[in-house]
Amino acid sequence: MNIFGITGWKNSGKTTLTEKLVAELVRRGWKVSTVKHAHHDFDIDRPGADSFRHRQAGATEVAIVSGNRWALMHELRGEDEPPLESILSRLAPCDIVLVEGYKRESHRKIETRRLEAKDRTPLSAGDPNIVAIATDFAITDNSLPAFDLDDVKSIVDFIERTTGLVA
Repeated sequence: MNIFGITGWKNSGKTTLTEKLVAELVRRGWKVSTVKHAHHDFDIDRPGADSFRHRQAGATEVAIVSGNRWALMHELRGEDEPPLESILSRLAPCDIVLVEGYKRESHRKIETRRLEAKDRTPLSAGDPNIVAIATDFAITDNSLPAFDLDDVKSIVDFIERTTGLVA
């Protein structure tokens, strides 16, 4: 399984870049999955929905299935957050998985940097798994390949080369 990450500080453009990368990879014919690391209190359900009521009643897992999509929600109920590898093992086969967040994991990643981000401290200095930078401002650190944050085609070219994706 090819795994490539998008990492960076809050408001550094991770989600926007991930969305654009998915669209370009799919346009090129790749089957893409994503994993997004979220804040502790996120919820994809809404109060009053049947699935929400099932979870509130104590179900550990609730699957919602229709003719268009399905989703599985798992309540940790005091368990530790599962490691990334555990989540990846649950995904259906695909050509590449883009992982948003998970700064401290050991897969290859591109670091996003935006001038407007709250923190612009480079992560790459302390993470040998960061193999490139995508930014919207000039950087003086030339030790890694650097891309304009909007140059999605060049970033996808880099991801294809780095992960060994071959058309």
